[in-house]
Amino acid sequence: MTLDPRIAAVTDRVIERSRNGRRRYLDLIAEEAERGLSRGRLSCSNLAHGFAAAEADQATLREGRGINLGIVTAYNDMLSAHQPYGRYPEQMKIFAREVGATAQVAGGVPAMCDGVTQGQVSMELSLFSRDVIALSTAVALSHAMFEGVAYLGICDKIVPGLLMAALRFGHLPGIFVPAGPMPSGLPNREKSRIRQLHAEGKVDRAGLLEAESASYHAPGTCTFYGTANSNQMLMEVMGLHVPGAAFVNPGTNLRTALTRAAVHRLAAIAGKGPSARPLGQIIDERSIVNAAVGLLATGGSTNHAIHLPAIARAAGIVFDWTDLDQLSSAVPLIASIYPSGEADVNHFHASGGMAFVIRQLLDAGLLHADAATVWEGGLAAYARSPVLDDGQLAWDEAPRQPGDPAILRPVGEAFRPDGGMRLVEGNLGRAIFKTSAVQQERFTVEATARVFNSQEAVQEAFRAGELDRDVVVVVRFQGPLACGMPELHKLMPPLGVLQDRGHRVALVTDGRLSGASGKVPSAIHLTPEAAAGGPLARVRDGDRVRLCALRGELTLLAPGFAERPAAAAPPAGPGTGRELFQWMRSGADGAEAGASAMLAAAGL
Repeated sequence: MTLDPRIAAVTDRVIERSRNGRRRYLDLIAEEAERGLSRGRLSCSNLAHGFAAAEADQATLREGRGINLGIVTAYNDMLSAHQPYGRYPEQMKIFAREVGATAQVAGGVPAMCDGVTQGQVSMELSLFSRDVIALSTAVALSHAMFEGVAYLGICDKIVPGLLMAALRFGHLPGIFVPAGPMPSGLPNREKSRIRQLHAEGKVDRAGLLEAESASYHAPGTCTFYGTANSNQMLMEVMGLHVPGAAFVNPGTNLRTALTRAAVHRLAAIAGKGPSARPLGQIIDERSIVNAAVGLLATGGSTNHAIHLPAIARAAGIVFDWTDLDQLSSAVPLIASIYPSGEADVNHFHASGGMAFVIRQLLDAGLLHADAATVWEGGLAAYARSPVLDDGQLAWDEAPRQPGDPAILRPVGEAFRPDGGMRLVEGNLGRAIFKTSAVQQERFTVEATARVFNSQEAVQEAFRAGELDRDVVVVVRFQGPLACGMPELHKLMPPLGVLQDRGHRVALVTDGRLSGASGKVPSAIHLTPEAAAGGPLARVRDGDRVRLCALRGELTLLAPGFAERPAAAAPPAGPGTGRELFQWMRSGADGAEAGASAMLAAAGL
């Protein structure tokens, strides 16, 4: 299928805009491959330290008889999505020996659970944990003991952080190895209903905890289509997984077979031979555009409006929200997964999952079919679903029709003709609106503003009955410079209640929501942020604000507001380690660029 000209036009602009940066990047990884630090250049003392604890693999490493694979793991057993990784390294070492290779854990990276930290001050560390993960990965790989790397990570900031670092070591081949979602529990929509009842005082804490623990109940990823599961979709459509690996449940024979295949494949593409596939050559402008297309077609997480530009920068590529918006105009929404629909990711997978999505997008010319992948056969290989056939891993072709048309649809019968998020802009700046989670009749809201500096203040005003009207809730000083850009999910239950009472309600903020963002129309990630002197710092209670996703508009209807003095940012709070991240807050660039002090300081 010929590439859709609208996709081609965006890709061409990204290529042209990135020309100089991409050339510098490719020169860097070529230099690293030819003359950079590697196992063969280590001294005898270096090597002896590197294999001293390798036990059964010590002789192989000493004699340099095969490929040595590094494992960078985000394991911890508090985070449900990452708990299954506990036994992966010992299994992967066995799988490596089966093909004459060895494997070592190169290092661990932190894995923060946004579910645990949601609504707490520790959420102010969340976005910056992505850069910490990237830095930790770089430290792990700096030992130069490895010819290929397996990246074990799933959740919100972990996969972007791992990938950003992997690209700076882009001369090395790499494969991302997922662990899969937990089995379905309490339906996500029912969980959301009980949260709203709790916000109204109609369900007590015990009832709320019962609902939450029935939803989040086992090892594996949370089942809603938030950032963690959007990450897995991205790794599929960017060709960095074993095909079909994203949404197979933990603890199954198929899950183990996919991990084994990942290790075998990594050993095959590692090193410097003709079969080598350096990660930095796989991820290019086409891969970034494919990732955005997959995100839009499935209604994925708005966090990737921040992560994709940061990932692109790590590969010398410039990708912005105008690109995302223009792709959204071309890409139909073909999946309906909570919070955009009723289904969870297990239902999505059973209905055809990523194989169906990729097949549909390829056939419609909406993906770059010629983009490189870690697997043989290119992106077409990802339009297949993994199965066990007499105990052996095999793949079935994607179905032409979905198992459930309420969850997946062909491109020609899409849920919406455009993608899951849009750019809104105007005299308040530029922001992201997740259209896939909001009913179209709510795409336009014009009302008076009520301005807050924290989500806790919004909750207090809601409980006092001060918001029981048509209102645009403005929550400012929540950007990366101000406090690390936390997610603001405490806002969703009260704003949802107001909307259900029949009011026209909208949210405007320089903070984040995510793939779990709710049904209330929201302009999020607003840039420039209030703490950087953005116009949001000049909005006052009673100002009229218009938000319209149909026209891509975000306008403050207050003539002369630019002459007002800007509100002062509240001081950053101490404690919970937040003071240690002050350098990241003060150095972070804007949300549209990726909100990264690390990339900004590196000149990337």
